[in-house]
Amino acid sequence: MTVTAPSAPLALTSGQLPRYIEPMMLVGVAIVVAGVQLLLGSFNLATWLILSAIIYLIAIGVGSTIVENRRKAVDRVVRGLVTVAFLLAVAPLISTLWTVVSKGLAVVNWNFITQTGGSTFDPNTLEVVATAGAWQAIAGTLIITGIAALISVPIGILAAVYLVEYAQPNNPLRRAITFLVDVMTGIPSIVAGLFAFSLFSLVIGPKAFSGFSASIALCVLMIPIVIRSTEEMLRLVPADLREASLALGVPRSATIIKVVLRTAASGIITGVVLAVARVVGETAPIFIAASFTDNFNSNPFDGPMQTLPVMAYTAYSFPGQDIDASQANAWGAAFLLVVLVVIFNLIARIVAAVFAPKAR
Repeated sequence: MTVTAPSAPLALTSGQLPRYIEPMMLVGVAIVVAGVQLLLGSFNLATWLILSAIIYLIAIGVGSTIVENRRKAVDRVVRGLVTVAFLLAVAPLISTLWTVVSKGLAVVNWNFITQTGGSTFDPNTLEVVATAGAWQAIAGTLIITGIAALISVPIGILAAVYLVEYAQPNNPLRRAITFLVDVMTGIPSIVAGLFAFSLFSLVIGPKAFSGFSASIALCVLMIPIVIRSTEEMLRLVPADLREASLALGVPRSATIIKVVLRTAASGIITGVVLAVARVVGETAPIFIAASFTDNFNSNPFDGPMQTLPVMAYTAYSFPGQDIDASQANAWGAAFLLVVLVVIFNLIARIVAAVFAPKAR
């Protein structure tokens, strides 16, 4: 008598859908929806994506309910909703980056980076010639942001150290600082620019445009971010480290510098980079406080200065006689701004990795 081994159950009748069913169903639904739109002669990318997502969620929910059970069907639908939400959040970012990179790469070269742009009058041809260049904006961005960081970072870190290490929970000064930091976090950037311009107008006069004035406006935006991020990182340092250091007779100030700040250095640097990234692309406060110019100006205390975000805004919104050249300069400035932010983040990651506490 021969015994026949039972055959393996089919995937669609075993109470479990195959692993490949979700991507296959998504691709199939997308192809069907695209085909229907092409037959109707009205293909639209947004409509195609929305209809594909809706039909896919309905199909995977119904199929999973029939083959598996209601709990697994709900799980698949919820995972699908989360995936769709993620794609909807990432799609504008990818689209923006692709547009900036594709149009900026066509403009950016070594001459664009190293020469000062602007419009010059050619007496021979009696024409106004537009020169492509962003050196004045690159220098202005680095100078203004650097001064703002030099002022904001020490103030923010010291204020956070006071709030965490010295101030008691019921201290009125601590509550006042915390309240002011919360208020400053929500201040619109244009208000910071108006504050800086008004302050320097009272001190210097009506023509108070300068890079330093723009740096003060950026400080108003940077300080609360540095305080909040540093405060959270200091609170994550275990209290046992402080107590062990104090028990060995180490002064409180040395404990904070050598133990607490060193342990939280990685997170503090990350918070500083977030603050720099928050302000390096600001346009309104710099436009108000430092104005804009096509001339190269490396003196932050005298005269208007140009920055990359302001250059992109002015070149696109107020083009010169050669509109195409002005728009090309705008895309080039936007691309350089993205590259600058990427470089800052890479530097921050390297520094954070160096200062992060090593496991022994």
